[in-house]
Amino acid sequence: MSPRNPNMESSIYEGSDGWWHGRVTMGLKDDGSPDRRHRRARTETEVKRKVRELETLRDKGRAPKAGRKPTVETWMTTYLTDIASLKLKPRSLDDYWSKTRNDIIPGIGKHRIDKLQPEHLERMYRVMLDEGHAPSHVLKVHRILSRALKIAHRRRLIVENVATLVDPPTVDETEANPFTKEEAKAFLEAAAKRPTFMRWCVGVGMGFRQGETLGLRWPYVDFDNELFHPQWQLQRLTWRHGCTDPHACGERLHRFEPCPPDCKPHKTYKRGCPKPCPKNCTRHASVCPERKGGGLTFTRPKTKKSQNPVPIPPPFIPYLHEHQARQETMRTAAGDGWEEHKLVFTRPDGRPLDPRQDWEEFKELLKEAGIDDRRLYDGSRHTAGTILNELGVDMPTIMEILRHTQISQTRRYVKGRSHLSKDAMRRMGDHFMPGPEPTTETRTETVDRRAARAQRRRRIR
Repeated sequence: MSPRNPNMESSIYEGSDGWWHGRVTMGLKDDGSPDRRHRRARTETEVKRKVRELETLRDKGRAPKAGRKPTVETWMTTYLTDIASLKLKPRSLDDYWSKTRNDIIPGIGKHRIDKLQPEHLERMYRVMLDEGHAPSHVLKVHRILSRALKIAHRRRLIVENVATLVDPPTVDETEANPFTKEEAKAFLEAAAKRPTFMRWCVGVGMGFRQGETLGLRWPYVDFDNELFHPQWQLQRLTWRHGCTDPHACGERLHRFEPCPPDCKPHKTYKRGCPKPCPKNCTRHASVCPERKGGGLTFTRPKTKKSQNPVPIPPPFIPYLHEHQARQETMRTAAGDGWEEHKLVFTRPDGRPLDPRQDWEEFKELLKEAGIDDRRLYDGSRHTAGTILNELGVDMPTIMEILRHTQISQTRRYVKGRSHLSKDAMRRMGDHFMPGPEPTTETRTETVDRRAARAQRRRRIR
Protein backbone atom coordinates (compact mmCIF):
# COMPACT_ATOMS: atom_id res chain seq x y z
CA MET A 1 0.00 0.00 0.00
CA SER A 2 1.51 3.34 -1.10
CA PRO A 3 1.91 6.02 1.60
CA ARG A 4 -0.55 8.97 1.61
CA ASN A 5 0.74 12.22 0.05
CA PRO A 6 1.10 15.19 2.41
CA ASN A 7 -1.52 17.93 2.30
CA MET A 8 -1.36 20.27 -0.72
CA GLU A 9 1.04 17.90 -2.52
CA SER A 10 0.10 16.93 -6.05
CA SER A 11 -0.31 13.36 -7.26
CA ILE A 12 0.74 12.02 -10.67
CA TYR A 13 -0.18 8.56 -11.97
CA GLU A 14 -0.78 6.60 -15.16
CA GLY A 15 -4.39 5.64 -15.69
CA SER A 16 -5.87 2.54 -17.23
CA ASP A 17 -6.84 4.62 -20.28
CA GLY A 18 -3.17 5.04 -21.22
CA TRP A 19 -3.03 8.73 -20.22
CA TRP A 20 -0.94 10.28 -17.47
CA HIS A 21 -3.03 12.18 -14.92
CA GLY A 22 -2.16 14.89 -12.42
CA ARG A 23 -4.26 16.06 -9.47
CA VAL A 24 -3.42 19.40 -7.85
CA THR A 25 -4.98 20.68 -4.62
CA MET A 26 -5.67 24.42 -5.02
CA GLY A 27 -7.49 25.12 -1.75
CA LEU A 28 -11.20 25.30 -1.06
CA LYS A 29 -14.17 26.18 -3.25
CA ASP A 30 -16.77 28.78 -2.31
CA ASP A 31 -18.94 26.07 -0.72
CA GLY A 32 -16.05 24.78 1.44
CA SER A 33 -15.32 21.59 -0.52
CA PRO A 34 -11.74 20.81 -1.67
CA ASP A 35 -10.69 22.38 -4.93
CA ARG A 36 -8.83 19.66 -6.85
CA ARG A 37 -7.77 20.44 -10.42
CA HIS A 38 -7.09 17.79 -13.03
CA ARG A 39 -4.48 17.78 -15.78
CA ARG A 40 -3.66 14.98 -18.22
CA ALA A 41 -1.12 14.27 -20.97
CA ARG A 42 0.25 11.42 -23.06
CA THR A 43 3.61 11.39 -21.30
CA GLU A 44 4.72 11.68 -17.71
CA THR A 45 7.05 14.57 -18.56
CA GLU A 46 4.24 16.58 -20.12
CA VAL A 47 1.81 16.07 -17.26
CA LYS A 48 4.53 17.03 -14.74
CA ARG A 49 5.06 20.29 -16.65
CA LYS A 50 1.32 21.07 -16.54
CA VAL A 51 1.18 20.25 -12.82
CA ARG A 52 4.15 22.55 -12.08
CA GLU A 53 2.52 25.41 -14.00
CA LEU A 54 -0.68 25.01 -11.99
CA GLU A 55 1.25 24.83 -8.70
CA THR A 56 3.15 28.01 -9.60
CA LEU A 57 -0.10 29.88 -10.23
CA ARG A 58 -1.45 28.57 -6.93
CA ASP A 59 1.62 29.62 -4.95
CA LYS A 60 1.59 33.13 -6.52
CA GLY A 61 -2.11 33.56 -5.84
CA ARG A 62 -2.89 33.90 -9.55
CA ALA A 63 -4.75 30.67 -10.13
CA PRO A 64 -8.13 31.10 -11.83
CA LYS A 65 -11.23 30.27 -9.86
CA ALA A 66 -12.78 26.83 -10.10
CA GLY A 67 -15.69 26.16 -12.41
CA ARG A 68 -16.41 26.52 -16.10
CA LYS A 69 -15.43 29.93 -17.41
CA PRO A 70 -18.00 32.11 -19.22
CA THR A 71 -17.87 32.89 -22.90
CA VAL A 72 -16.85 36.34 -24.12
CA GLU A 73 -20.50 37.12 -24.85
CA THR A 74 -21.61 36.14 -21.33
CA TRP A 75 -18.78 38.00 -19.64
CA MET A 76 -19.25 41.19 -21.69
CA THR A 77 -22.95 41.19 -20.80
CA THR A 78 -22.10 40.75 -17.11
CA TYR A 79 -19.39 43.42 -17.28
CA LEU A 80 -21.60 46.05 -18.93
CA THR A 81 -24.70 45.27 -16.85
CA ASP A 82 -23.22 44.93 -13.36
CA ILE A 83 -19.76 46.56 -13.41
CA ALA A 84 -19.35 49.26 -16.06
CA SER A 85 -22.84 50.67 -15.48
CA LEU A 86 -21.78 51.76 -11.97
CA LYS A 87 -18.97 53.98 -13.25
CA LEU A 88 -19.57 55.04 -16.85
CA LYS A 89 -21.64 57.98 -17.97
CA PRO A 90 -24.87 57.00 -19.78
CA ARG A 91 -23.61 58.10 -23.21
CA SER A 92 -20.36 56.15 -22.78
CA LEU A 93 -22.26 53.08 -21.61
CA ASP A 94 -24.45 53.25 -24.72
CA ASP A 95 -21.31 53.35 -26.87
CA TYR A 96 -19.86 50.32 -25.02
CA TRP A 97 -23.08 48.35 -25.59
CA SER A 98 -23.19 49.31 -29.28
CA LYS A 99 -19.65 48.15 -30.02
CA THR A 100 -20.14 44.99 -27.96
CA ARG A 101 -23.31 43.99 -29.82
CA ASN A 102 -22.09 44.91 -33.30
CA ASP A 103 -18.40 43.96 -33.17
CA ILE A 104 -17.18 41.96 -30.16
CA ILE A 105 -19.97 39.37 -29.84
CA PRO A 106 -20.19 38.57 -33.59
CA GLY A 107 -16.38 38.36 -33.77
CA ILE A 108 -15.31 36.35 -30.70
CA GLY A 109 -18.45 35.99 -28.58
CA LYS A 110 -18.49 32.17 -28.63
CA HIS A 111 -14.96 31.76 -27.26
CA ARG A 112 -14.49 31.04 -23.56
CA ILE A 113 -12.53 33.87 -21.95
CA ASP A 114 -9.90 31.43 -20.61
CA LYS A 115 -9.39 29.98 -24.11
CA LEU A 116 -9.12 33.33 -25.87
CA GLN A 117 -5.89 33.78 -27.82
CA PRO A 118 -4.22 36.91 -29.27
CA GLU A 119 -4.77 35.49 -32.76
CA HIS A 120 -8.53 35.61 -32.24
CA LEU A 121 -8.42 39.33 -31.52
CA GLU A 122 -6.04 40.08 -34.40
CA ARG A 123 -8.30 38.19 -36.81
CA MET A 124 -11.35 40.10 -35.59
CA TYR A 125 -9.56 43.44 -36.02
CA ARG A 126 -8.47 42.50 -39.54
CA VAL A 127 -12.04 41.60 -40.53
CA MET A 128 -13.32 44.91 -39.12
CA LEU A 129 -10.75 46.89 -41.12
CA ASP A 130 -11.57 44.93 -44.28
CA GLU A 131 -15.26 45.75 -43.78
CA GLY A 132 -14.41 49.45 -43.88
CA HIS A 133 -14.32 50.37 -40.20
CA ALA A 134 -11.97 53.21 -39.33
CA PRO A 135 -8.83 52.36 -37.30
CA SER A 136 -10.13 54.64 -34.53
CA HIS A 137 -13.29 52.50 -34.31
CA VAL A 138 -11.20 49.32 -34.03
CA LEU A 139 -9.05 50.94 -31.35
CA LYS A 140 -12.15 51.77 -29.27
CA VAL A 141 -13.32 48.15 -29.56
CA HIS A 142 -9.88 47.00 -28.40
CA ARG A 143 -9.95 49.28 -25.36
CA ILE A 144 -13.45 48.15 -24.34
CA LEU A 145 -12.47 44.49 -24.62
CA SER A 146 -9.16 45.06 -22.83
CA ARG A 147 -10.92 46.76 -19.92
CA ALA A 148 -13.42 43.91 -19.58
CA LEU A 149 -10.65 41.28 -19.64
CA LYS A 150 -8.65 43.30 -17.11
CA ILE A 151 -11.56 43.02 -14.65
CA ALA A 152 -11.82 39.27 -15.40
CA HIS A 153 -8.10 38.88 -14.69
CA ARG A 154 -8.38 40.89 -11.48
CA ARG A 155 -11.14 38.54 -10.32
CA ARG A 156 -9.03 35.49 -11.26
CA LEU A 157 -11.37 34.27 -13.96
CA ILE A 158 -8.44 34.17 -16.40
CA VAL A 159 -4.69 33.82 -15.98
CA GLU A 160 -3.71 36.61 -18.39
CA ASN A 161 -5.34 39.48 -20.26
CA VAL A 162 -4.62 38.52 -23.87
CA ALA A 163 -5.61 42.00 -25.10
CA THR A 164 -2.31 43.30 -23.66
CA LEU A 165 -0.46 40.97 -26.07
CA VAL A 166 -2.11 42.50 -29.15
CA ASP A 167 -1.06 45.71 -30.90
CA PRO A 168 -4.22 47.53 -32.06
CA PRO A 169 -4.21 49.57 -35.29
CA THR A 170 -2.33 52.84 -35.20
CA VAL A 171 -4.60 55.86 -35.32
CA ASP A 172 -3.55 59.21 -36.73
CA GLU A 173 -4.96 62.02 -34.66
CA THR A 174 -7.67 63.94 -36.49
CA GLU A 175 -6.30 67.33 -37.45
CA ALA A 176 -8.39 70.24 -36.24
CA ASN A 177 -9.82 72.60 -38.84
CA PRO A 178 -11.04 75.67 -36.91
CA PHE A 179 -12.49 78.83 -38.38
CA THR A 180 -10.22 81.73 -39.14
CA LYS A 181 -11.23 85.10 -37.69
CA GLU A 182 -12.81 86.07 -41.01
CA GLU A 183 -14.68 82.75 -41.30
CA ALA A 184 -15.95 83.02 -37.72
CA LYS A 185 -17.34 86.50 -38.44
CA ALA A 186 -18.96 85.29 -41.67
CA PHE A 187 -20.50 82.33 -39.84
CA LEU A 188 -21.99 84.54 -37.10
CA GLU A 189 -23.28 87.03 -39.69
CA ALA A 190 -25.19 84.16 -41.31
CA ALA A 191 -26.43 83.00 -37.89
CA ALA A 192 -27.63 86.51 -37.02
CA LYS A 193 -30.57 86.01 -39.41
CA ARG A 194 -31.90 83.12 -37.31
CA PRO A 195 -33.56 82.94 -33.87
CA THR A 196 -30.69 80.71 -32.69
CA PHE A 197 -28.09 83.45 -33.12
CA MET A 198 -27.02 83.48 -29.45
CA ARG A 199 -26.68 79.68 -29.43
CA TRP A 200 -23.92 79.98 -32.05
CA CYS A 201 -22.34 82.97 -30.31
CA VAL A 202 -21.93 80.84 -27.18
CA GLY A 203 -20.60 77.88 -29.18
CA VAL A 204 -18.13 79.77 -31.36
CA GLY A 205 -17.24 82.63 -29.04
CA MET A 206 -16.97 80.69 -25.77
CA GLY A 207 -16.11 77.16 -26.93
CA PHE A 208 -19.04 75.39 -25.27
CA ARG A 209 -19.76 71.79 -26.23
CA GLN A 210 -23.01 71.13 -28.07
CA GLY A 211 -24.65 69.36 -25.13
CA GLU A 212 -23.56 72.09 -22.70
CA THR A 213 -24.98 74.83 -24.93
CA LEU A 214 -28.32 73.10 -25.53
CA GLY A 215 -28.60 72.19 -21.83
CA LEU A 216 -27.84 75.69 -20.49
CA ARG A 217 -30.58 77.00 -18.15
CA TRP A 218 -31.45 80.49 -17.01
CA PRO A 219 -30.92 79.77 -13.26
CA TYR A 220 -27.27 79.05 -14.11
CA VAL A 221 -26.74 82.36 -15.95
CA ASP A 222 -25.30 84.90 -13.50
CA PHE A 223 -25.84 88.32 -15.06
CA ASP A 224 -24.55 90.18 -11.99
CA ASN A 225 -21.13 88.52 -12.10
CA GLU A 226 -21.26 87.85 -15.86
CA LEU A 227 -20.76 84.09 -15.52
CA PHE A 228 -22.13 80.94 -17.14
CA HIS A 229 -22.39 77.87 -14.87
CA PRO A 230 -22.51 74.80 -17.16
CA GLN A 231 -23.96 72.41 -14.57
CA TRP A 232 -26.02 70.34 -17.05
CA GLN A 233 -25.81 69.09 -20.61
CA LEU A 234 -28.45 67.76 -23.00
CA GLN A 235 -27.82 64.35 -24.58
CA ARG A 236 -29.81 61.83 -26.56
CA LEU A 237 -29.58 58.42 -24.84
CA THR A 238 -30.65 54.97 -26.01
CA TRP A 239 -33.88 53.62 -24.55
CA ARG A 240 -33.72 50.52 -22.34
CA HIS A 241 -36.40 47.91 -21.78
CA GLY A 242 -38.28 48.11 -18.49
CA CYS A 243 -40.17 44.86 -19.06
CA THR A 244 -39.14 41.35 -18.01
CA ASP A 245 -38.98 39.85 -21.54
CA PRO A 246 -37.25 42.25 -23.98
CA HIS A 247 -37.23 39.69 -26.81
CA ALA A 248 -41.00 39.20 -26.77
CA CYS A 249 -41.59 42.93 -26.25
CA GLY A 250 -40.02 43.85 -29.59
CA GLU A 251 -41.28 40.81 -31.47
CA ARG A 252 -43.24 42.73 -34.12
CA LEU A 253 -40.10 44.67 -35.10
CA HIS A 254 -37.71 41.70 -35.35
CA ARG A 255 -36.12 41.24 -38.79
CA PHE A 256 -33.81 38.27 -39.19
CA GLU A 257 -33.22 38.54 -42.96
CA PRO A 258 -31.26 41.34 -44.67
CA CYS A 259 -33.14 43.85 -46.80
CA PRO A 260 -33.25 43.37 -50.59
CA PRO A 261 -31.10 45.67 -52.77
CA ASP A 262 -34.13 47.78 -53.78
CA CYS A 263 -35.47 48.20 -50.24
CA LYS A 264 -38.21 50.85 -50.19
CA PRO A 265 -39.12 51.10 -46.47
CA HIS A 266 -35.60 52.29 -45.59
CA LYS A 267 -34.73 54.30 -48.70
CA THR A 268 -34.96 57.56 -46.74
CA TYR A 269 -32.61 56.33 -43.99
CA LYS A 270 -29.36 58.32 -44.02
CA ARG A 271 -27.36 55.34 -42.72
CA GLY A 272 -28.95 52.80 -45.03
CA CYS A 273 -30.92 49.71 -44.10
CA PRO A 274 -30.56 48.55 -40.47
CA LYS A 275 -28.71 45.31 -39.82
CA PRO A 276 -30.72 42.11 -39.30
CA CYS A 277 -31.58 41.24 -35.72
CA PRO A 278 -29.56 38.57 -33.86
CA LYS A 279 -31.26 35.33 -32.89
CA ASN A 280 -32.16 36.40 -29.33
CA CYS A 281 -32.68 40.08 -30.15
CA THR A 282 -33.42 42.35 -27.18
CA ARG A 283 -33.45 45.64 -29.10
CA HIS A 284 -36.38 47.90 -30.04
CA ALA A 285 -36.67 49.29 -26.52
CA SER A 286 -38.16 52.49 -27.94
CA VAL A 287 -41.53 50.68 -28.37
CA CYS A 288 -41.49 49.13 -24.89
CA PRO A 289 -44.46 50.37 -22.81
CA GLU A 290 -42.19 50.48 -19.76
CA ARG A 291 -39.13 51.92 -21.51
CA LYS A 292 -36.67 53.96 -19.45
CA GLY A 293 -33.45 55.96 -19.54
CA GLY A 294 -33.63 57.18 -23.14
CA GLY A 295 -34.50 60.13 -25.35
CA LEU A 296 -33.35 63.69 -24.72
CA THR A 297 -32.02 63.70 -21.16
CA PHE A 298 -30.26 66.20 -18.92
CA THR A 299 -27.01 64.75 -17.59
CA ARG A 300 -24.02 66.12 -15.71
CA PRO A 301 -20.91 67.10 -17.71
CA LYS A 302 -18.32 64.35 -17.96
CA THR A 303 -15.79 65.85 -15.49
CA LYS A 304 -15.83 68.13 -12.43
CA LYS A 305 -13.67 70.63 -14.31
CA SER A 306 -16.34 70.87 -16.99
CA GLN A 307 -18.72 72.39 -14.43
CA ASN A 308 -16.45 75.35 -13.63
CA PRO A 309 -18.02 78.78 -14.32
CA VAL A 310 -17.01 80.57 -17.51
CA PRO A 311 -16.94 84.40 -17.82
CA ILE A 312 -19.42 85.85 -20.29
CA PRO A 313 -17.92 88.37 -22.74
CA PRO A 314 -19.45 91.76 -21.81
CA PRO A 315 -20.64 92.46 -25.40
CA PHE A 316 -22.78 89.30 -25.15
CA ILE A 317 -24.82 90.60 -22.20
CA PRO A 318 -27.21 92.94 -24.13
CA TYR A 319 -27.87 90.25 -26.72
CA LEU A 320 -28.64 87.71 -23.97
CA HIS A 321 -31.17 90.10 -22.42
CA GLU A 322 -32.73 90.63 -25.82
CA HIS A 323 -32.87 86.84 -26.38
CA GLN A 324 -34.54 86.39 -22.98
CA ALA A 325 -37.18 88.99 -23.87
CA ARG A 326 -37.95 87.22 -27.17
CA GLN A 327 -38.32 83.95 -25.29
CA GLU A 328 -40.87 85.56 -22.96
CA THR A 329 -42.85 86.61 -26.04
CA MET A 330 -42.77 83.03 -27.34
CA ARG A 331 -43.93 81.73 -23.96
CA THR A 332 -46.90 84.09 -24.00
CA ALA A 333 -47.79 83.12 -27.58
CA ALA A 334 -47.58 79.38 -26.83
CA GLY A 335 -49.89 79.65 -23.80
CA ASP A 336 -50.75 76.24 -22.33
CA GLY A 337 -48.67 74.52 -25.01
CA TRP A 338 -45.43 75.81 -23.48
CA GLU A 339 -43.23 73.17 -21.81
CA GLU A 340 -41.21 74.83 -19.06
CA HIS A 341 -37.62 73.58 -18.75
CA LYS A 342 -36.02 76.98 -17.97
CA LEU A 343 -33.72 76.48 -20.95
CA VAL A 344 -31.83 79.35 -22.55
CA PHE A 345 -32.23 77.89 -26.06
CA THR A 346 -35.57 76.25 -26.88
CA ARG A 347 -38.03 75.46 -29.62
CA PRO A 348 -41.09 77.74 -30.03
CA ASP A 349 -43.01 75.54 -27.54
CA GLY A 350 -40.30 75.50 -24.86
CA ARG A 351 -38.98 72.03 -25.60
CA PRO A 352 -35.20 71.46 -25.87
CA LEU A 353 -33.49 71.84 -29.22
CA ASP A 354 -32.82 68.48 -30.87
CA PRO A 355 -29.04 67.87 -31.22
CA ARG A 356 -29.61 66.34 -34.67
CA GLN A 357 -31.45 69.41 -35.93
CA ASP A 358 -28.79 71.59 -34.31
CA TRP A 359 -26.10 69.73 -36.27
CA GLU A 360 -28.07 70.11 -39.51
CA GLU A 361 -28.44 73.84 -38.88
CA PHE A 362 -24.67 74.10 -38.42
CA LYS A 363 -24.17 72.52 -41.86
CA GLU A 364 -26.69 74.92 -43.40
CA LEU A 365 -24.90 77.92 -41.89
CA LEU A 366 -21.59 76.71 -43.32
CA LYS A 367 -23.10 76.77 -46.81
CA GLU A 368 -24.70 80.18 -46.28
CA ALA A 369 -21.41 81.63 -45.05
CA GLY A 370 -19.43 80.08 -47.92
CA ILE A 371 -17.25 77.98 -45.60
CA ASP A 372 -16.08 74.51 -46.54
CA ASP A 373 -17.51 71.54 -44.65
CA ARG A 374 -16.07 70.66 -41.24
CA ARG A 375 -17.00 69.13 -37.89
CA LEU A 376 -19.17 70.90 -35.33
CA TYR A 377 -16.29 70.71 -32.83
CA ASP A 378 -14.02 72.49 -35.33
CA GLY A 379 -16.49 75.37 -35.54
CA SER A 380 -16.88 75.71 -31.77
CA ARG A 381 -14.26 74.55 -29.26
CA HIS A 382 -11.34 74.35 -31.69
CA THR A 383 -12.20 77.77 -33.10
CA ALA A 384 -12.48 79.36 -29.65
CA GLY A 385 -9.14 77.91 -28.50
CA THR A 386 -7.31 78.89 -31.69
CA ILE A 387 -8.62 82.48 -31.82
CA LEU A 388 -7.85 83.00 -28.12
CA ASN A 389 -4.29 81.90 -28.85
CA GLU A 390 -4.06 84.33 -31.80
CA LEU A 391 -5.23 87.14 -29.51
CA GLY A 392 -2.24 86.49 -27.25
CA VAL A 393 -3.99 84.57 -24.44
CA ASP A 394 -1.64 82.13 -22.70
CA MET A 395 -2.27 78.36 -22.59
CA PRO A 396 -3.21 78.08 -18.87
CA THR A 397 -5.92 80.71 -19.37
CA ILE A 398 -7.25 78.96 -22.48
CA MET A 399 -7.29 75.71 -20.50
CA GLU A 400 -9.45 77.37 -17.83
CA ILE A 401 -11.86 78.79 -20.40
CA LEU A 402 -12.26 75.46 -22.22
CA ARG A 403 -12.31 73.65 -18.81
CA HIS A 404 -9.75 70.99 -19.66
CA THR A 405 -8.12 68.91 -16.95
CA GLN A 406 -4.70 68.80 -18.65
CA ILE A 407 -2.88 71.44 -20.66
CA SER A 408 -1.79 68.78 -23.17
CA GLN A 409 -5.44 68.39 -24.09
CA THR A 410 -5.73 72.14 -24.62
CA ARG A 411 -2.76 72.14 -27.00
CA ARG A 412 -4.61 69.65 -29.19
CA TYR A 413 -7.47 72.15 -29.48
CA VAL A 414 -5.23 75.05 -30.52
CA LYS A 415 -3.99 75.09 -34.09
CA GLY A 416 -1.12 77.32 -35.11
CA ARG A 417 -1.49 79.78 -37.97
CA SER A 418 1.13 80.27 -40.71
CA HIS A 419 1.00 84.08 -40.57
CA LEU A 420 1.72 83.96 -36.81
CA SER A 421 4.67 81.66 -37.45
CA LYS A 422 6.07 84.02 -40.08
CA ASP A 423 5.73 87.00 -37.76
CA ALA A 424 7.41 85.10 -34.92
CA MET A 425 10.36 84.06 -37.12
CA ARG A 426 10.73 87.63 -38.43
CA ARG A 427 11.06 88.88 -34.87
CA MET A 428 13.53 86.07 -34.14
CA GLY A 429 15.67 87.12 -37.09
CA ASP A 430 15.57 90.78 -36.05
CA HIS A 431 16.76 89.75 -32.58
CA PHE A 432 19.81 87.78 -33.73
CA MET A 433 20.74 89.76 -36.83
CA PRO A 434 19.79 93.43 -36.40
CA GLY A 435 20.13 95.49 -39.55
CA PRO A 436 22.71 98.31 -39.91
CA GLU A 437 21.70 101.52 -38.26
CA PRO A 438 20.77 104.19 -40.83
CA THR A 439 23.25 107.05 -41.03
CA THR A 440 21.75 110.52 -40.99
CA GLU A 441 23.03 113.43 -43.05
CA THR A 442 23.79 115.50 -39.94
CA ARG A 443 25.98 112.79 -38.43
CA THR A 444 27.95 112.35 -41.66
CA GLU A 445 28.68 116.06 -41.89
CA THR A 446 29.77 116.15 -38.23
CA VAL A 447 32.23 113.31 -38.76
CA ASP A 448 33.64 115.00 -41.85
CA ARG A 449 34.12 118.33 -40.05
CA ARG A 450 35.99 116.65 -37.21
CA ALA A 451 38.29 114.86 -39.63
CA ALA A 452 38.97 118.10 -41.50
CA ARG A 453 39.81 120.00 -38.31
CA ALA A 454 42.17 117.27 -37.20
CA GLN A 455 43.92 117.34 -40.56
CA ARG A 456 44.37 121.14 -40.35
CA ARG A 457 45.86 120.85 -36.88
CA ARG A 458 48.40 118.34 -38.13
CA ARG A 459 49.39 120.65 -40.95
CA ILE A 460 49.93 123.60 -38.58
CA ARG A 461 52.18 121.55 -36.38
